[in-house]
Amino acid sequence: MELQFLGTGAGVPAKHRNVSGIALSLVSEINEVWLFDAGEGTQLQILRTNIRPRKIKKIFLTHLHGDHLFGLPGLLSSRSFQGGDEPLDDLEIYGPIGVKEFVQTSLRLSQSKLGYKIHFHELTEGGLLFDNKSFKVETLPLEHGILSFGFRITEKDHEGALQVEKLRELGIESGPIYGQIKAGRTIALDDGRVIDGKDFIGEKKKGRVITILGDTRKTKNAEILAYNADVLVHEATFEQGQEKMARRYFHSTNIEAASVAKDANVKKLLLTHISARYMIHDQKELEKQARTIFPNTHMVKDLEEVDIPFEN
Repeated sequence: MELQFLGTGAGVPAKHRNVSGIALSLVSEINEVWLFDAGEGTQLQILRTNIRPRKIKKIFLTHLHGDHLFGLPGLLSSRSFQGGDEPLDDLEIYGPIGVKEFVQTSLRLSQSKLGYKIHFHELTEGGLLFDNKSFKVETLPLEHGILSFGFRITEKDHEGALQVEKLRELGIESGPIYGQIKAGRTIALDDGRVIDGKDFIGEKKKGRVITILGDTRKTKNAEILAYNADVLVHEATFEQGQEKMARRYFHSTNIEAASVAKDANVKKLLLTHISARYMIHDQKELEKQARTIFPNTHMVKDLEEVDIPFEN
């Protein structure tokens, strides 16, 4: 599981930062990539990565401002050319009410034909989006002057691994019996010994939690979504001392983002959505300011990959 930042800028593209787009790679877990926002140029950024557009199965739009949305029609059209002779899987799009009209109007006016179906899930309020055997995704509205959402992605716990070496020490070699032991059954061996399968399964790995927020002022819902998360992705459009401007434009400062991370007891804070006024050489200072509140803070840059390991 890893996050790859396709764009980390705010408002308009800059030479050093594209506008918003985040890919969550779940290829090892469920052979899918989930995309969060798709600002202008997102598909060009994808070309600079190892992401295959046909692997993108879900797209989550935090809100409908152009720097989070204008790259979507082009990406959807290009995805049709990724299948070759194989049919493409359907695509799920989650976003504020209006996203369906935007996508359908863009495709209709450009006479674009897709080789797959889109299933729209338009949001007007917070709640559970889905809960399957691998992941649960929840959302809450934020405070941005336009309907804006944050998403909490909770991975289900992983079953413990079969302790093969321990079995071999007892003279139990691999075969169909391993499947029965892995299922936790009590097994009678040919030599009369009886073993409990549960004794040969390692500890469960606790599922990881990722919180990805849309643009927002500092708000309680951000803290709720981020509670005890392994990783929080939070906008930091402005620097320390610009709180009044951040509030006026419904954004957050780096210090406010760090405060959310601290209050929510997250493990790692990733800052993104940086105003074009800040150059690359400003990054260390912006990161340093946030670390005075929350030490495990990192300001990401375009195309950076962040691995999300299991808790030790």
